[in-house]
Amino acid sequence: MSPLDTARAAGLPHADYTPGASGPLDGVRVLDLSRLVAGNTLTQHLADFGATVDKVEPRDGDTLRGWRVRGVETAWKVHGRGKRSLCIDFRHPEAVPLIRRLVPGAAILVESFRPGTLEAMGLPPEELLKLEPRLIIVRISGWGQDGPYSRRPGFGTLVEGFAGFADMNGFADREPVLPPMYLADTIAGLTGAFAAMAALRAVEMRGGQGQVIDLPLLDPLFTALGPQAANYRLTGKTKPRTGSRSTGAAPRNVYRTRDGGWVCLSASTQGMAERVLRSIGRGELVEDPRFRTNEQRVAHGEELDAIIGAFVAQKTLEENVAFFEAAEVTIGPVNDIVRFMADRHVQARGLLAEYPDEEMGQFPMHAIPARLSGTPGAIRAPAPRLGQHSRDILAAGGFSAAEIEAAAAAGLVMAP
Repeated sequence: MSPLDTARAAGLPHADYTPGASGPLDGVRVLDLSRLVAGNTLTQHLADFGATVDKVEPRDGDTLRGWRVRGVETAWKVHGRGKRSLCIDFRHPEAVPLIRRLVPGAAILVESFRPGTLEAMGLPPEELLKLEPRLIIVRISGWGQDGPYSRRPGFGTLVEGFAGFADMNGFADREPVLPPMYLADTIAGLTGAFAAMAALRAVEMRGGQGQVIDLPLLDPLFTALGPQAANYRLTGKTKPRTGSRSTGAAPRNVYRTRDGGWVCLSASTQGMAERVLRSIGRGELVEDPRFRTNEQRVAHGEELDAIIGAFVAQKTLEENVAFFEAAEVTIGPVNDIVRFMADRHVQARGLLAEYPDEEMGQFPMHAIPARLSGTPGAIRAPAPRLGQHSRDILAAGGFSAAEIEAAAAAGLVMAP
C-alpha cells in the first residue's frame, strides 16, 4: 500500500466543538455588521480566539448563506463558526435605535457597507464613539473611505484586476487570470484582524481611546504583491506573466510526472539549485555558464526547466516525491483537495477535522491556523442558524423580555 493509500485509509480525525473553552479574547464583544468574505474572515479569527462575535444579519441573512453547494451553506458553516446570530429587519424604523443600544460595552464593530452608508443610517463613527468611547470601528470597503473611487462597488474581483494581480498571473500568450478564490477579501480579513488587535492594544495603553480603521480590499492586496513599483522603476518593464516560473529565482516551476500528476519545485538559493542539478545526475551543469548563478538561471529558465522536466517525467508523482525528499531537495506534490485530505501530514497535524453537522453528519473544516502554545484558539460552536441567538443577544444588551417579544411581534427581529 502506498503512503497515499495508507493515509486515505486512516481518514480525517474527528473533533467536537468546545463551547466552554477559554481564549485570550475572552470578554471581547464584537458587533459584526459586515457581509461576505472579508468581514467574516476577520471576525472568524476573533471568534476562534474567544471573542464573542454577535453577527447582526438582515432578514435574508449574510450573503454567504446563499453560497450553497447542493443546498448546504458550506461557506457560511466555515466562516460563521463560533458566532452568534441576531436577525433584524434593517428597513424597520426601529432598526438603528436597536443597534445603538447594543454598542455600549462592545470592543469592536465591523461593517462593510459602501462608504457613507453608515452615516446615512444615523450611525456615523463619531456617534458610535460617543456611545462607546473605547470602540474600535473597522470599516471594510473596496477602495477606502475617501478618494475618487470610494463610492465604486468594492467586490474583490475588481480589486484583483485593479491592483495588478491578474495582469501578472497566468501565461504570457493567454489572458490575465483572476484568482480562483477570494484572494483580496481573505488578505483584507487577515489584515483587519491584525489591525483590530493593534487597535485593541492601543485602547489598553492609551486610557481607553477608541478609533476607526479604514480597511479597503485594495491596499492589503497591493501590499502583498511586493516591490512591483520599485522593479518597474529600475527596469522600465512591468512583471510579465510567466505561468509558474519565477522572474526572480530559478529553477522554480511545476513539472508533469509519468502518471499525469504534477510536482512543484523551488530552488531559490544557490545551494539548493546546485543540489537539484546534482540530484538528477547533471552535476556538470553547476559550472555551466548558463546556470552558474541565479541571474543566469533565470535568463535560461526554459532550458533549465526542460532538463528538470525530462527527469521528473520518468517517475510517478510518488516516486518523484520520495526521490527528491531523500535528496533533500525542495520539491512537493501539487495536491487537489482529495490528495490533501488524504495526506498523512495533514491528518497528523489536524489541518482538517470532521465536526458534527446536522445536515452532513460530519463536516470537514480547517483548523485554527495560528497555534499558540499558551492560549490556543478553539472552535467553540458551529455556525449559527439565522436569528438563532436573537433573544440571547438582546437580553445581554439590556432588552427586557417584554421588549424582545414586542420587537419580534413587530417584525423588527427574527427570534425563532
